[in-house]
Amino acid sequence: MRKRDQWLAAPLGAGLAAALLTGCGSEDGKAGGTGESVVMGMSDDVLTTDPASGYDPATWLLFNNVYQSLLSFPKGSTTPQPEAAETCKFQDESSRTFQCRLKDGLKFSNGHELTSEDVAFSFRRTLKINDKLGPASALLSSIQDIKTPDKSTVVFQLNRSDATFPQKIASGAGSIVDHREYPADKLRTDGKAVGSGVYKLDSFDKKQAVFSVNSSYKGSVGQVQNRGITMKFFHNDQAELKSAVQKGDIDLAYRGLAMKDIADLDSAGGGKQGLKVVEGTSAEVQHLVFNTKDPVVGKPAVRKAIAYLIDRSALVRDVYKRTAEPLYSIVPTGITGHKTPFFDAYGDRPQPDKAAAALSAAGIKDKVKLTLWATPIRYGPGTVPEFEEIARQLNKSGLFEADVKSVEIKQYEQDIEAGKYGVYVKGWIPDYPDPDNFTAPFFGDNNVLSNNYDSKEITGHILATAAEGTRTATVNDFAKVQTTVAQDLPILPLWQGKQYAVASDRISGLQWTLDASTVFRFWEIAKSAKE
Repeated sequence: MRKRDQWLAAPLGAGLAAALLTGCGSEDGKAGGTGESVVMGMSDDVLTTDPASGYDPATWLLFNNVYQSLLSFPKGSTTPQPEAAETCKFQDESSRTFQCRLKDGLKFSNGHELTSEDVAFSFRRTLKINDKLGPASALLSSIQDIKTPDKSTVVFQLNRSDATFPQKIASGAGSIVDHREYPADKLRTDGKAVGSGVYKLDSFDKKQAVFSVNSSYKGSVGQVQNRGITMKFFHNDQAELKSAVQKGDIDLAYRGLAMKDIADLDSAGGGKQGLKVVEGTSAEVQHLVFNTKDPVVGKPAVRKAIAYLIDRSALVRDVYKRTAEPLYSIVPTGITGHKTPFFDAYGDRPQPDKAAAALSAAGIKDKVKLTLWATPIRYGPGTVPEFEEIARQLNKSGLFEADVKSVEIKQYEQDIEAGKYGVYVKGWIPDYPDPDNFTAPFFGDNNVLSNNYDSKEITGHILATAAEGTRTATVNDFAKVQTTVAQDLPILPLWQGKQYAVASDRISGLQWTLDASTVFRFWEIAKSAKE
């Protein structure tokens, strides 16, 4: 994801109609929350309330709770299922015509009827505005035309085969807005939102966002477990977020606690503070990226030596306090087709002899001077300490003379684009749980790495999977992609993250908000009354 820098199993295949799921509350669409309201804290900022612009984890958290999409990811699942839609299916074997039929009786929180006109308007609007901070170019570029033969039917004509289209529109990029409330050619900037999701946004400012249960909601969610959510923003102040949850000013903290704080709270089991650490799965990954035209790491032998020397276990143990896991592939654990080619080729512990042999075979006799480039916030506060540990590992071998430099994100991105760095970091939170989202953005045209690596073999395998509705049938192609990347070493996978929330012992249901879909489901969170 973006998050750029968040989903798995087969999408709806050609000719496969999705099953109708029951609505929230009663059949007349009335949604009623139970239990108490919940206050949560987050160090990230929600950047916008307009789906045509937002493309980051915190903003999509708002979208996933306020807006409906045609499809969504149910709790504990990474297969998209109908949400605003009653059924969705591809109409052809080439995965280029995708049709959805809406549920009856859908309404926005303002009482307006939701029809196919709103669905088409929402996608056309996002594409027309094409905001640089939005999802249009990354996720919706395969849309060629949208037709609405009647008020309940919407048909997407795609300009290329795209079997992952159902997963893409199940994300925040598929948020449906009221065509009467949003301008067709510009962003909404008043901080308000009108959707048809489980919650409605009552207020939003720099300090907090307040949500109440949307009584007009009709979709696939069952009983809402609270009567509302207040989301407080801590603007990357980790210490203040920790203090707030410890003092009971907030009921739970999500996104932004320091790794050490999570580890300490987890090892203490919450202790006298009445707190608990809830761990969930995640497909967030981080890579070491090599500029293949750099005079130093442009040499394959140098990249191979680095691969032999990196100790991922030490990184996740000493820097990330075991809040991450070592990663040995570009496709993480839990995603269809995951293999471990980097483990197979380079092992899981430093091998200085093999690193020395690789350099010697290439005629490199002197220590390799190397600068590792990082940015302090974008990919987490552990990034710079992590790179310092990597430099230490390389220097310990006696084969490298490595140091670390860090710059702010704007300069960092500019310098990468200009080809100024040889080795740098990139993190990734997926938009949808498919191997395509861990490969195409890295190795296709206009990729996010900007490392001058081009492989027709890899792009050929990725293109071969585009029309395959049964995603398990893509395993062989993606296995070949993973193997080629391990051989060529344009990037070196480092770790796969986990999701954490720290909460009062009065809070329950968080296990249903921390899964590989990365959909944080407000409606699953319950708060019990004081004893």
